[in-house]
Amino acid sequence: MQERPSTLDAVRARIGAIPVTGTPEERRAAFARLAGPQPRPESIRLGGIEALAVGDGPTLVWFHGGGLVFGSPETHAMMAVALAATGIRVVMPRYRLAPEARWPAMLDDAAEAAVAARRACGPIVLGGVSAGGHLAITLARRQPGLAEGLALLSPNTDRTGAGPTRTAIAGDAMCDDAVDRALADIALGPEDRHDPDVSPVFADLGALPPTHVEVGGAEILLGDSLAFAQKAAIDGARVALQLTPGLFHMAALWPDASDEARAQLGRLGAFTRNTLTGAQAAARAARLEPDPA
Repeated sequence: MQERPSTLDAVRARIGAIPVTGTPEERRAAFARLAGPQPRPESIRLGGIEALAVGDGPTLVWFHGGGLVFGSPETHAMMAVALAATGIRVVMPRYRLAPEARWPAMLDDAAEAAVAARRACGPIVLGGVSAGGHLAITLARRQPGLAEGLALLSPNTDRTGAGPTRTAIAGDAMCDDAVDRALADIALGPEDRHDPDVSPVFADLGALPPTHVEVGGAEILLGDSLAFAQKAAIDGARVALQLTPGLFHMAALWPDASDEARAQLGRLGAFTRNTLTGAQAAARAARLEPDPA
């Protein structure tokens, strides 16, 4: 069996040896090889959407990354296991990908899965990494009250790829501006990149639920995360951002290779658990039910 890298230097070497390039099919196959061996979570359905689930406790609906073109719940299973280790249940919907399905098909799938999760599990937190974070933000903004919170890892919030919201980090091991633009072209086609659903940094974010953002200090989407957090705070949302120096984009795909990346997921899991524990306590109080403890 292929071994998983045990250090960030080994991860960087692996990324260099397995470039995620070519056709969408070639990118998907390369990204699966890059992610490496993964655990096998439980298969479930959320409405008409397939999903993988792991862990027990309050529910985090987590959308995988990959620019809306590649990636899957399977390639993010180790990330989900690390999140679940904080005492939560993580469900990862399998949303449609471009170019077979163009925007907003993946957002429609995310919405169907999240609504089904809310019905089945009660209060939920929405979250995701990179393009998955974009889905979570847009869904929470379009459906106020659907989620009690947002847990985001390096969300892609500005698909214009221009202006002060994009920080050009030289040497991000995983991604660069040209790759992000190419994926946007595949996934979004002629969509207006300033549309608030496409680039949430241009939206009114005041109605978002409490939000926690994690981002690395050496990644191409640092600017996206900083601009989003600033805009959300200005608009009146409750938002916290934690920046970890030195981490490149999606380093947390290999949580066993970095204490810092594992800590990012730990904080997101703790935010989810604390947010939903508080929501459940408030609901019990509203119903005048005794606390089971």
